[in-house]
Amino acid sequence: MSVRFFTMLIFVLIGVSGFSQQKFEGVLKELFQQPDYKNASVGIHIQDLETGETLFGVNAEKSLIPASTMKLITSATALELLGADYRFETKLGYIGETEKNNTLNGDLVVIGGGDPTLGSEHFKEHYFNFFENWARKIKNAGIERIDGDLILDGSIYDSEKVPATWIWEDIGNYYGAGANAFTIYDNLFRITFNSPRKVGKATAIISMNPNVEGLEIDNQVKSANNNSDNAYVFGSPLDKARIIRGTIPRNRKAFTIKAAIHQPEEILAQELLKYLAKEGVFISGKIRFEKVSQKDFKTVFIQESPTLAEIVKVLNYESVNLFAEHLVKHIAAEKSGVGNREVGIEIIKEFWQSKGISTEYLFMEDGSGLSHFNAVSPTLFTAVLSYMAKVSSNKKAFLNSLPGAGKGTLSRFNPQLFPANSLKAKSGSMTRVRCYGGYLILDSGKTVVFSIMVNHFSGGHSKLIGEVEKLLEEMKNF
Repeated sequence: MSVRFFTMLIFVLIGVSGFSQQKFEGVLKELFQQPDYKNASVGIHIQDLETGETLFGVNAEKSLIPASTMKLITSATALELLGADYRFETKLGYIGETEKNNTLNGDLVVIGGGDPTLGSEHFKEHYFNFFENWARKIKNAGIERIDGDLILDGSIYDSEKVPATWIWEDIGNYYGAGANAFTIYDNLFRITFNSPRKVGKATAIISMNPNVEGLEIDNQVKSANNNSDNAYVFGSPLDKARIIRGTIPRNRKAFTIKAAIHQPEEILAQELLKYLAKEGVFISGKIRFEKVSQKDFKTVFIQESPTLAEIVKVLNYESVNLFAEHLVKHIAAEKSGVGNREVGIEIIKEFWQSKGISTEYLFMEDGSGLSHFNAVSPTLFTAVLSYMAKVSSNKKAFLNSLPGAGKGTLSRFNPQLFPANSLKAKSGSMTRVRCYGGYLILDSGKTVVFSIMVNHFSGGHSKLIGEVEKLLEEMKNF
């Protein structure tokens, strides 16, 4: 095994001797001599899946910011600990007694099960008209009047709204929605604007869906001469005051952005009451959010989610932060009784340690990779990827969750360069961070696992995507 030093770089390259690896080194050296990348932090590890032999390494042991490639670790662990066929359950029922006049003397109860997909736009067919179905189930149970309250029990998860290290710019926007026992509609709502013809003029909000009661919005969004959504929602997850800053395209009758809902339990309660009324079921009391006694609870209906395998596929194809945060909390809920992020992270670390994979330098603050405080080494990624492909009984579900070239988060890669699913990987990006981890079938027929991590570069993401595609194409010749 040879060791080479690039004069323009501060990292060490470790590669197996051979013309193809040397050519790969040349392409890599040329890339990181470019002005946009010469000061970047880079980590690469390429490993033969069958033998475990390292074929190439650059700062492979260094901990770098992973962005959404953190979802590889989260989804793999969830499949291992919960199982590919696992389903979340939301329970609908009551406490009290039903009378012959179709009256419930007691409380209608919904027990949240932490289902991240309830009403999700990613599972429209699964949840088509689910509120109508819930209302019908209540009526069919002989309940048309409830002399009591609507109680929502969300005690399966703790009260943390979002991870503590998420930044202010993220937590008000749709991708910054946190996990909740009563997640609904992907914990997002849509804000539609009307923008004037002139650039730099004030916009007007014309609608919100769903309606968030008590929301106070300070709209500071201006019109701009571009076609981009550059409007950002700012506000604490602990209240309903929001400021929206930035720009949207000028001269639009209706331009819609998405923002996070941090009190989805309120939306669910209001929606359920609305559909119950449509079905002719009325509640005399109020809405309460509290834990109920399980021994007194009578089940009317259990709403099951899609399987975890289906959820993980959407998670990794579309890089859904919310789903990943649910998995971390739910691992804790199933193993310790309460869904707590910090407990879930410790369980994740302990699991991989039990498989002989060191997590000493796995700095994990969330499940999605949205935190800038996360840090993972390329070798840890390749170790987890190797385990899932060689050892795991959930291999099929995990590999099926990773998009190929031209699909999901790899949509910008040319599928003609990587035909027949020869590339299966997850990407991750945030400001000045772009990473990839996955599997590549080489021209020789050999399969390799790889992790490519680039932090603190100054160029645009589109250009770096093209450069990584070139690296992967060159890698096929190993």
